[in-house]
Amino acid sequence: MTALLASLRIALRALLVNKMRSALTMLGIVIGVGAVIAMIAVGSGAKKRIADQIASMGSNLFVVLSGSATSGGMRWGSGTVPTLTADDAKAIATEIPGVKYVAPSYNGVAQIVFGNQNWSTVVHGSTSELFEIRDWQFVSGRSFTQLDIDGAAKVCILGKTVVDNLFGGIDPIGQIVRIRKFPFTVIGVLAGKGQSAWGQDQDDIIFVPLTTAQKRLFGMQFPGMVRSISVQAHGPEVMKEVESQIVDLLRQRHRLQPAQENDFSVRNLTEVASSAEESAKVMSLLLGAIASISLIVGGIGIMNIMLVSVTERTREIGIRIAVGAKGKDILLQFLIESMVLSLVGGLLGIGVGIAGTLILSSITQWPTLFSVQAILLAFLFSGSVGVFFGFYPARKASLLNPIEALRYE
Repeated sequence: MTALLASLRIALRALLVNKMRSALTMLGIVIGVGAVIAMIAVGSGAKKRIADQIASMGSNLFVVLSGSATSGGMRWGSGTVPTLTADDAKAIATEIPGVKYVAPSYNGVAQIVFGNQNWSTVVHGSTSELFEIRDWQFVSGRSFTQLDIDGAAKVCILGKTVVDNLFGGIDPIGQIVRIRKFPFTVIGVLAGKGQSAWGQDQDDIIFVPLTTAQKRLFGMQFPGMVRSISVQAHGPEVMKEVESQIVDLLRQRHRLQPAQENDFSVRNLTEVASSAEESAKVMSLLLGAIASISLIVGGIGIMNIMLVSVTERTREIGIRIAVGAKGKDILLQFLIESMVLSLVGGLLGIGVGIAGTLILSSITQWPTLFSVQAILLAFLFSGSVGVFFGFYPARKASLLNPIEALRYE
């Protein structure tokens, strides 16, 4: 222990003699650790943002869309042919045991007017089950009742963006808005969800009862027609089975022959969301890996400076060996010098990384998330860099021939 303390004192004294050189040597480690912390914070912030957006969509979700059409050799997208009905949704809810909630939907775009304010948005006709599927909380008011659905009631529930643009500071509950010249009573206001994983404002929406959208606002080509059906499974373990059962059931109900293509499509939103989250995770790891390269560059700088230091202090090393210092003492001294450079640089790099991340976040409004594990890992890695890149110069110093070292000018 005494020998270790003595080596530490000698190492610190040697570093303080050349303050500028020591500071410049540490700079590579400072930049490396700071870059690692900043990049991981940015990547983790992006990953959390996407995870929050995915959670806002709900879990274990499918969306069943109407079929596509072909005209004049051109194929149009899903939803261009009305093939789904509210009865299809009822059949999915009652005949597939793995299904938890089902909500048929019929939507369109309309101009909304309140007083002298107006706003164009999506009007979404559905049932109260949709709010369960999407895990959508109410700030005030209530959801649709079965009486609202059966009577095609002229009531509506507003998203946060619509409330902000039409009402300002007025309480919307009980107010009358006009949708396509029809008066609707506001019965509920939804909590904000923000943007979806693909950048859509989920709060820029108005909900009305499904039958109201079908019969009063947008009309139907045939009775019971819906544009899509949202389905929530009981859990991730039954997702594949439920998807297969939905396809089989709808093919049977639509009387499709084995050789015929589906006149509908089933999209697993959980898989889409998982892909987005996985991409964010890969991006976070990639940013951390790129930033780690600068730590290696800093370590190479330490090795170069330590080699120069060994050359400059060859005579000093010879004197120490001549008066009784052993090779392991010389080795320990130079290892301690390189570790001190890397660890002090690591501590400064933590401060630089945190400060730089906060500044970047405030300027760009980009979400960031600090990870204690990442900070500790960056610090420990900086210490490892000092040992790894400092070992060769330290070993070279410890193997010097004392007679040759004393002769060195």
